[in-house]
Amino acid sequence: MTFSIAARLRSVRFAWRGIRTMLASQHNAWVHAFATVAVVAAAVWLRADAVEWSLVVGAIVAVWSAEALNTAFEFLCDVASPEFHPLVEKAKDVAAGAVLIAAIGAVAIGVVALGPKLVARVG
Repeated sequence: MTFSIAARLRSVRFAWRGIRTMLASQHNAWVHAFATVAVVAAAVWLRADAVEWSLVVGAIVAVWSAEALNTAFEFLCDVASPEFHPLVEKAKDVAAGAVLIAAIGAVAIGVVALGPKLVARVG
């Protein structure tokens, strides 16, 4: 297979379509979107430095990546096993747990990266 700019652009279009699908079908994605906007606004307000921004962006990327993979996994599970199956339920729970782990980690990173500036600003 040879490299093609047109094929790369199609891939990007498909990726954006996947993000739109996730936002349209997953209520938790809207929670993540609200949290993303709030944290970015807080980082701007607190004048985060490059290291703090790196930590915040990394945490945001981790949560959104986990949510996207969880969404894809749920879609695949629903196709593979349209009827209830206890192992599919466990698999979906574990994938959702991965999102929760990423979100808890993101909160911890936010506290460490932005907490001192927030306390100094409002405390």
